[in-house]
Amino acid sequence: MEILRSIPELERLRGPVFLAIGVFDGVHRGHQAVISTSADHARAANGTPVVVTFDPHPEKVLRPEAAPHLLSATQHKVALIRALGVEHLLIITFNKQFAATEPEDFVQKLVAHSKPLREICVGHEWSFGKNRRGNLDLLKRLGGNLNFDVVGIPPVKINGAVVSSTAIREAIEKGDLTKAAGMLGREYTILGTVTRGDNLGKKIGFPTANLSAHSEQFPPNGVYAAEARIDGELYRGVINLGIRPTVSSGKSERVLEIHLFDFNRDIYDRDVEVRFLKFLRPEKKFENLDALVQQIRQDVEQAQ
Repeated sequence: MEILRSIPELERLRGPVFLAIGVFDGVHRGHQAVISTSADHARAANGTPVVVTFDPHPEKVLRPEAAPHLLSATQHKVALIRALGVEHLLIITFNKQFAATEPEDFVQKLVAHSKPLREICVGHEWSFGKNRRGNLDLLKRLGGNLNFDVVGIPPVKINGAVVSSTAIREAIEKGDLTKAAGMLGREYTILGTVTRGDNLGKKIGFPTANLSAHSEQFPPNGVYAAEARIDGELYRGVINLGIRPTVSSGKSERVLEIHLFDFNRDIYDRDVEVRFLKFLRPEKKFENLDALVQQIRQDVEQAQ
């Protein structure tokens, strides 16, 4: 997959150009409908489909104090979009200067650098430009004036509920991973970078990889059977998510650590994608380290 970092780079692509535009947090079934529709239309016209997204999430810039946890930080989102078979991805840097762009100016720039722009495909509620003034109706008017088509994808529903990043985030926060998976079209995963911890797991016979999860949404604290993808290979294991009350008394920062079965490699500073397979038990405080070790053995046996 080729990644473009600026709108003028669209000039290098063979036209006509078909753009699927959105924040695409989570790359859920609704986002997939936008991306696949654009790709199908491009294929029928012998054109070039391009997915267009933004980094960071606009809410991180516009309302940082109220920005939600992400379903997929940019690095993770890129991997999920690549997995859909996308060949060209344009990542636009979202900063305060870009946020002040009038919607008409944004579209004019896309038109100017596409040779030519044939279609823009977005979700039905997509808004863009300064003060979010741009919407599907404005986009259609601009398309009529500037000679490109506009497709608005209607809401995708699962069991009568509209698929949205907000609904998925709420389901994950409540621990309803089945509902989240239905809306995502895949099981929920978190991408994290392995960081150095206190090596306690190694000392007690269960080495763990601590993951820094780039503001991605955590499910409830507890122990989970899990799977990890490292360099394209899958490994089974057990995740402990929480504040580690037995060994970290008084700390409130949540830690995500995974013990992988039959694994003995140095993966510090590597990216690992973890998948929550099944909730095993809530996090709890044990009387001593021996009791904790005994419980970990049981968790491992149950997960295996």
